[in-house]
Amino acid sequence: MTLVNGAAPDRGTDLAPAAIDLNADLGEGFGRWRLTDDEQLLSVVTSANVACGFHAGDAATMRRVCELAAERGVRIGAQVSYRDLAGFGRRSMDVPSAELTAEVAYQIGALEVFARAAGSRVSYVKPHGALYNRVVRDEEQAAAVVDGVLLAGGGRPVLGLPGSRFLDIAAKAGLPVVAEAFADRAYTAEGTLVPRAQENAVVTDPGTVVERSLSMARSGVVTSLCGRRVAVRARSLCLHGDTPGAVDLARRVRERLEDAGVRVEAFA
Repeated sequence: MTLVNGAAPDRGTDLAPAAIDLNADLGEGFGRWRLTDDEQLLSVVTSANVACGFHAGDAATMRRVCELAAERGVRIGAQVSYRDLAGFGRRSMDVPSAELTAEVAYQIGALEVFARAAGSRVSYVKPHGALYNRVVRDEEQAAAVVDGVLLAGGGRPVLGLPGSRFLDIAAKAGLPVVAEAFADRAYTAEGTLVPRAQENAVVTDPGTVVERSLSMARSGVVTSLCGRRVAVRARSLCLHGDTPGAVDLARRVRERLEDAGVRVEAFA
């Protein structure tokens, strides 16, 4: 069995019911175009990863989502990415470290203005798309993102994949780190996400997504694409806002978790 972020899970038994955060990528629109149902998802999730203008989002969208999140008591997170509107932040890019550090801090600062205006704050930071996957293994890019978080001030928690270089470097820099699992993405046997270009990278069957969510929240395990059970101990569970039927799926996941005695609450 591949181990991620520590020890192997117990076999055949659940861990004690745990607290889990539900996060979703929101504000992923631009101008008149909207991809995510922000208002409805904010009635379900406990943390909102808000696009900061580099892969999606604009000033008006950021302001609107921050106001909606603050009204509902949902934590606001900065979802930082490569500067890639055309590719939705899902194209790998080679950005010099100093430039990436500045751009991460810039995105956090922009969102903080709207979060503060709404009576809230940016409570955490999460990379998006290609940047998220790059910093799992790329030490230089991971360090640049951590430096950007530090440059923006506040010592905010960072959200990332268990066992990633990003979380390791962030922890060594003194930042709180939060491990994340994905309800609707397929995993490799090594505990990383199956690339979106690969077949079956996104899990679309609602029943499967719901049961995977419960397994990860209670037992810290998920079945990988090749059928192996992989340990993914996480404090936050991501539901992608651009998944078809995302709102209904998020509701079903939350109801299943709560019915099983799992507390659904923000980590920040």
